[in-house]
Amino acid sequence: MTSTRSLVRRAALGVTAVTAALVLAACGNGDAPSDTGSGTQTSAPTSAEDTAGAHNDQDIDFAQGMIPHHRQALQMAQMAQSRASSAEVKDLASRIEKAQDPEIETMSGWLETWGEDVPSDMPGMDHGGHGDDSSDMPGMMGTEDMDQLMEASGHDFDTMFLTMMIEHHEGAVDMAATEKDKGQYGPAKTLADDIITAQTAEIEEMNELLDKN
Repeated sequence: MTSTRSLVRRAALGVTAVTAALVLAACGNGDAPSDTGSGTQTSAPTSAEDTAGAHNDQDIDFAQGMIPHHRQALQMAQMAQSRASSAEVKDLASRIEKAQDPEIETMSGWLETWGEDVPSDMPGMDHGGHGDDSSDMPGMMGTEDMDQLMEASGHDFDTMFLTMMIEHHEGAVDMAATEKDKGQYGPAKTLADDIITAQTAEIEEMNELLDKN
C-alpha cells in the first residue's frame, strides 16, 4: 500500500511540473512578438519622416528655373487664344495652360516649404520671365522673339507659335532630364518625368501641325 501511494504521488508531482512548464513557455512566446512588433512600429514612421522632405541644390534649381519657364509658356498660350487662326493651335494652347499653371503652384509650394525664394515676375521683363537669367534656361524666348509673336496674327502667328513652342518644350525636356538624373526630391523627379512625357508628346503634335501649315 505504501509503495502504491508513493507511485501515485510521484505521478501527480510530474503532471504538475509539466503543466507549469507549459504555462511559462506560453507566456514567454506571447511576450516576444509583442516587444518586437512595438519596436518595428516606432522606427518605421521616423525613417519615413526623415527622408520625405530630403532635397538637394538640383531640386531647388529645377523649381526656380521651371517656374519662369512655365510662365513664359503660359504667356505664349494666352496670346494664341486671340491671335491664332487654327482651332487646333488654340486647343493645344489651352491644354498647355491647364497643365502648366498647377505645376507652377506645386513648385512654388516646394520652394516655400524649403525656405527658398520663389521667382517673381520682374517689371519690364515680363516676356523673358527671368530677365538676364533667361539665357541660362534652354528654350527660353528673348524679348524680341516675344514681341514678334505678340505682333503676329492668323496663319503667321500659328507658324511662329508652333516653331517657338517646340523649341520651348525641348528646353523644358532638357531641364527635366537633368532633374531626373541629379535631383533627390521624389515628387520633383516624378514631376520631371511627367513633363518629359507630356511635352515630348506635344512636340510631336506640334511638328504634325507645322507640316499641315
